Amino acid sequence: MNQAMNQAEYKALVVEELSPRAFTRTVKTKSIDTLPPGDLLIRVSYSSLNYKDALSASGNRGVTRTFPHTPGIDATGVVMESATQEFKQGDEVIVTSYDLGMNTPGGFGQYIRVPAQWAVKLPPGLTQKESMIFGTAGFTAGMSVAHITKTLTPSMGEILVTGATGGVGSLSVAILAKLGFEVVGVTGKKTGSDFLKSLGAKRTITREEAMDTSGRPLLKAQWAGAIDTVGGEILATAIKSTNSWGVVTCCGNVASPDLAINVFPFILRGVTLAGIDSQNCPMPLRESIWKKLAGDWKFNSLDTLHKEVTLAGLEREIILILAGKQQGRVLVNLSENR
Repeated sequence: MNQAMNQAEYKALVVEELSPRAFTRTVKTKSIDTLPPGDLLIRVSYSSLNYKDALSASGNRGVTRTFPHTPGIDATGVVMESATQEFKQGDEVIVTSYDLGMNTPGGFGQYIRVPAQWAVKLPPGLTQKESMIFGTAGFTAGMSVAHITKTLTPSMGEILVTGATGGVGSLSVAILAKLGFEVVGVTGKKTGSDFLKSLGAKRTITREEAMDTSGRPLLKAQWAGAIDTVGGEILATAIKSTNSWGVVTCCGNVASPDLAINVFPFILRGVTLAGIDSQNCPMPLRESIWKKLAGDWKFNSLDTLHKEVTLAGLEREIILILAGKQQGRVLVNLSENR
């Protein structure tokens, strides 16, 4: 370890519990020698804001157990020190998932130290900034699209995307549209329809239209497949409304973790329900998805899908995402405070 580097200082968003269940968020100066052990010391260029980050930043013990803590489940940057032959100083890398930003200091700090097996080399065709416009949300969308395209083709019908103005939803809409699918987005936001159509959605429907509470075991089949980001009744309705041999992916539970449904869509229509776990995705698949996001799945409007903030600007965005008022992606520029 370079002694001068080890003693260097950097900026980070620090969440502290000043009294029981009373949390504060402050940008502070920290020393690199306070970071945990790890194979790679990475100078972070960009991160992004995800719902899980907002929960961690609010003191949610289901995400982060111990405070003070620096959230940020996404990070991209340059390797400054490496204890493994897999990576060398100067390599551009992406780190998402695993324990980053949960109980390990995350991407809302200008430096991170992590195990080498958490890192992916930045694939050709993708800049560091673009990788964080995607971030965990884009990677999750990519995993969902991979399940859809394994079985379905654009000629088979419309794909429903729920929570479509959020990070995973909006990126799913854009990727599917790039691949030629007719996408129907579900949104409860007044400006959501125009936003989703700008990403390539064929049309949009309201949350009320996407949610059936009749209790019927099957509904009229209308979707070739669906990407669900919210769970609960909307997911149950999507499953019951999917065509024979359709595919539905599930990656969120912001509406509810419960799924009130019976087996009929699965045994009478052959519907497949695919769970998406981006946090523990095996590395070969992880690398494959990132290569697709850098290649055939990269869409022209990627750069218009985000707003960019510094660490100082995160507070407002955390409040917005917790209130369900965030649209698109929030990119965090760490170099601005270096």
